[in-house]
Amino acid sequence: MSFRLGLIINPYAGIGGALALKGSDGVDIREKALAMGAQKRANERTAKALELLLPYQGQLTILTAGGEMGEDLARSLGFAVEVIYQPPVQTEAVDTENTARLMLDKGIDLLLFAGGDGTARNICSIVEERVPVLGIPAGCKIHSGVYCVTPQAAGRVVEMMLKGELVSLQDADVMDIDEQGLREGKVRTRRFGEMLVPSELRYVQATKVAGRESDELVLADIAAHVIELMDDEYFVMGSGSTVAAIMEELGLDNTLLGVDLVKDRELVGWDLTAQELLASLEGQPAKLVITLIGGQGHIFGRGNQQLSPALIRAIGRDNILVVATKKKLQSLAGRPLIADTGDAELDKSLSGFIPVITGYHDQVLYPVSSPGNQE
Repeated sequence: MSFRLGLIINPYAGIGGALALKGSDGVDIREKALAMGAQKRANERTAKALELLLPYQGQLTILTAGGEMGEDLARSLGFAVEVIYQPPVQTEAVDTENTARLMLDKGIDLLLFAGGDGTARNICSIVEERVPVLGIPAGCKIHSGVYCVTPQAAGRVVEMMLKGELVSLQDADVMDIDEQGLREGKVRTRRFGEMLVPSELRYVQATKVAGRESDELVLADIAAHVIELMDDEYFVMGSGSTVAAIMEELGLDNTLLGVDLVKDRELVGWDLTAQELLASLEGQPAKLVITLIGGQGHIFGRGNQQLSPALIRAIGRDNILVVATKKKLQSLAGRPLIADTGDAELDKSLSGFIPVITGYHDQVLYPVSSPGNQE
């Protein structure tokens, strides 16, 4: 199973810092910095992160833009590279945005980027919280919470993911300072949104009892997270005790070994068949809430055959909410979750890393494999 790593490098990030130009935003500032002898350092800093991933080359495909935006460095280090965008020689913010947009279309497990707060803003405007991101600090302004403390730290976090360790996801603010104001001696910081960032595994304080997870509290936290997402969409509630805990928190009857349908936090369908589910959701946006079924970590193919390939396709991978306690994930001892829908092509499309809701605003990235693609 190949990990699909998106890579975006802002080659001009940080060139104004050493020359006291207070940033690198704007063509005029970049031209002035280069004329003054500024050196591009973003690729050099990105290399420090990628070099830590060299032992995992066989597990990794890098999706990136041409030239200095990622291709040159990734190829020089020997990684498998898929170039999805060709920028002009003089790259601009729009090239970062175009690359990020294509990465969403192509499907990536993580977007690793090098730059400063301006680059983070550009990526946030496209990605928002749709895929996890991780920043390599290379700019003059590093105020956003999406950056690691060093380039090497970014490499270590990606390494944890490649080794199959549980890596939590957290919301992080994207901040930026008005560079023109800064040059005039005025510091004006503004928040531009949030992105999902992988961080080291940690437990939410409220779910700990003597340093260990309390199942009851964790299930309540998972339920609170899912219920918070329930707007006017349909929610298909799968089998299993973790999903049952969400239904209990809603005060709704639940089919422990069946599939129910919720809308506006009310039960609108109970113990539905595959055909009934398809008919109910025809043309309607929906999310699917599932957990691990069976001792081998199945999310599809064990105890939830009502979730047919046609239904899963109609809902879409991005609308699947996997819920589980970290204790349950750790019991798999690093084995991936399994998608065994009976449709080989669908199983393949479901493979890769997926966020698993493990608490309130607490998620981890965990691999999903298909029956013919298990390591």
